[in-house]
Amino acid sequence: MALNVSRAEFVRSAVKKEDFPRDGLPQVVFAGRSNVGKSSVINRLLNRKNLARVGSAPGKTTHINYFLIDKKLYLVDLPGYGYAQVSKAEKARWGRLIEDWFADTSLMTLGVQIVDARHRPTADDCAMARWFLASGKPFTVVANKLDKCKKSEIPGNLERIRQALELEDAVSLIPFSAEKGEGRDRLLELLLEYVD
Repeated sequence: MALNVSRAEFVRSAVKKEDFPRDGLPQVVFAGRSNVGKSSVINRLLNRKNLARVGSAPGKTTHINYFLIDKKLYLVDLPGYGYAQVSKAEKARWGRLIEDWFADTSLMTLGVQIVDARHRPTADDCAMARWFLASGKPFTVVANKLDKCKKSEIPGNLERIRQALELEDAVSLIPFSAEKGEGRDRLLELLLEYVD
């Protein structure tokens, strides 16, 4: 079935588990470090400039944000982890919110973890991948910032990401550039598999 990504709208920011939509629509969740370009990936995927807010400083996503795409599925934007310069109390609140989201196994349809194509995944990236893998739900990894890599570095970098995150062959790893659009079609094809 087709998915008109230009029909995308922000619908809510969840600050507690009671705010999570439970209307049966597929939910594709995006997670990544605070400075990995998660909002930029979402905006590129939807061909929008500022639907997901891109901040001048990392850590702008402080709630779980829901975007309704073509009235057929949600893109779920989790708060970034790791780098954000916020208080310990705020980080703890984000952690509880994310734990509550993952604890409800009825919510996630597909997990999308965004990592930096230039670097070895961090301990936080590895922990996030374990959450996704433990969920038993379909999961993919997007290696963003491909445009900042030399072509000769890309195969080795992708292999390093796959090994560090302990990804089985069945988990797709999509080379991606939010800047140039590379990988967008492949990620979109993946989303279409989950639209009724």
